Amino acid sequence: MAAIALPREAIRRDARDRASRRRRTDAWNLGASVVVWGTCLYVAALWVSGGGIQALVTGGGEALDALGRITGLVSANLLLLQVLLMARVPLFERGFTHDGITRLHRLVGFWSFALMLAHIVLQTLGYAADAKLNPLVQLWQFVVDYPGMLLATAGTALVILVAVTSMRRARRRLRYESWHLLHLYGYLGAGLALPHQLWTGADFTASAAATWFWWSLWILTLVAVIVYRVLVPLVVSRRHLLRVASVTRDGADGVTVRMRGQGLARLGARPGQFFVWRFLAGPGWTRGHPFSLSAAPVDDELTISARLAGDGSRRLASLRPGTRVLVEGPYGGFTGERRRARRMLLLGAGAGVTPLVSLLEGEDYAPGEAVIVTRDTRPEVALRTDALAALVRDRGVQHIALPGRRAASGATWLPESHAGWNGADALRHLAPAVEDHDAYVCGPPEWTDAVIRDLRAAGFAASHIHREAYGV
Repeated sequence: MAAIALPREAIRRDARDRASRRRRTDAWNLGASVVVWGTCLYVAALWVSGGGIQALVTGGGEALDALGRITGLVSANLLLLQVLLMARVPLFERGFTHDGITRLHRLVGFWSFALMLAHIVLQTLGYAADAKLNPLVQLWQFVVDYPGMLLATAGTALVILVAVTSMRRARRRLRYESWHLLHLYGYLGAGLALPHQLWTGADFTASAAATWFWWSLWILTLVAVIVYRVLVPLVVSRRHLLRVASVTRDGADGVTVRMRGQGLARLGARPGQFFVWRFLAGPGWTRGHPFSLSAAPVDDELTISARLAGDGSRRLASLRPGTRVLVEGPYGGFTGERRRARRMLLLGAGAGVTPLVSLLEGEDYAPGEAVIVTRDTRPEVALRTDALAALVRDRGVQHIALPGRRAASGATWLPESHAGWNGADALRHLAPAVEDHDAYVCGPPEWTDAVIRDLRAAGFAASHIHREAYGV
């Protein structure tokens, strides 16, 4: 279908709308960044004002103590940020986007864990050097004699459990439901580690202002968790009375669920976002599962689609019309608000196609200005094929299906049948004027990483690349 030229005024209006949406997004990002860096600078200033630099110059046990204090302060602050990132606080959800939070969560978690271990080792060695004790004896004295240390030891054990089970190799061996339950122990670990900081930490006990600041920060974090992970979802679900309207098979091993409710427009859900869903249909309803919208929200209807893989997705096939639904969300910044150009190139693998379909249904573009590439191991397992066919027919979307096993080398996001292709050249063929395109990518993390590498090699600017990796 030939592209239809839009009136110049419509193009200018579209550009103004995109600029306005970018300004709002940038404002949220600035606010979230200020909170993160503000707390980091605070703990650094706390350490400096407590004589940290002078202690380093002195050397010996005092230097080890000072290093132990700063690693403990930074680790505690990062642990606080970990909890906030898990709490679905709107400031971070809108400022960093879901995929950004996922990457930040992993980075912050790694450094929090590493610095926590460094804090334990350095403080033990420093106190042992000052008291001329065996480090193991000093460690034992910490645990049994110092206020709050038994709780901190239990909290440390829980944090280690969460860190170990979050490693990718261990994560692949766990069901999502089991991993998610274990991951929640991070909240408990953080809470158990808090008392010893405030009861024995010199940086807090020496300053009433520092003590009040730290208590206030953790209390606000606890309130954020309760409000945004418990109260808001309950209120939203009660207000909108969402129920399953229909359940239909989608492809060889997928399902599409449509839900209806009251006043769903007030949720403010946008194509490309996701919710955490709980279906009140027997045992297991308490476990929430994240599924993206697979169709643009219309009237009072929301739609999701999923492969029947884990326990959560398999339960979808057995849902009956009328089943009550609890929701958290909407979440994520994988939306049209990120667009900086008129044209779109969308690439999705497996269930990653579903938010791309909702984007195509909800975004504004002329025929010929949107190209979607879908990847599945076999043609018959593809999701949302009817919706894609309608987009091709009614809106002039170009759909390129590339089924087959992934190529073992080269551009590994392509199928084996295209193993000899250069990935960057293939993308430039799909989007000849890369500066006029936004690229939306959704799929498993490794596949998404491969696509992103080739997009950058093809000349796409980082600000024009938007990703959503649905793996954890």
